[in-house]
Amino acid sequence: MFASKSKAFLALCSVVSGLYFTPMSSATAAVSLEVPPQAVTQAIAGARNLGQARLTVYGFNIYDAKLWVSDRFSAANYASESFALELKYLRNFSGPMIAERSVKEMRRLGAVTDAQAEKWLQSMNSVFPDVKKGDVLLGLHRPDGSAGFILNGKPIGEIRDVEFTRLFFGIWLSPKTSEPKMRKQLIGSATDSASRP
Repeated sequence: MFASKSKAFLALCSVVSGLYFTPMSSATAAVSLEVPPQAVTQAIAGARNLGQARLTVYGFNIYDAKLWVSDRFSAANYASESFALELKYLRNFSGPMIAERSVKEMRRLGAVTDAQAEKWLQSMNSVFPDVKKGDVLLGLHRPDGSAGFILNGKPIGEIRDVEFTRLFFGIWLSPKTSEPKMRKQLIGSATDSASRP
């Protein structure tokens, strides 16, 4: 049994922590041949697993992350792409703690007003459930700027806010992320050039 402070710290690190990162080593070919979840194939034509990584904090495994993309995915233009971020939790966390940590990380990436932060926190609290070890939370990034969320194959809600969607997924994919090594592992061979035609 962990002390209450240790539990709180681990929960606050449920999204990203900037402390320890353990890449999940595997050949690119093996990653790309992995079969995507049904929700991913329905949302993204020809979806493939671009990269994956594990977040570890003080030796405790937090989650395994996978990035599902189309063949035309560009990391530099992630905010206008269709893709899915899959998080398989390796510990139990409360929805409110995940939401609070998400807001903190989003504020690191860009100018976020107090009003926006409060609105987004409320939105995430209404969507994000408590998760337990083995649960899989899938975030769908849509080109229209909306985000859909699916837990263990069941839709649990969506948030329609372009700036929210850009910053939320930027926690993992923005060049300003607090986890650059994780980002590099997730985007794999995707181009990180400024733009594409």
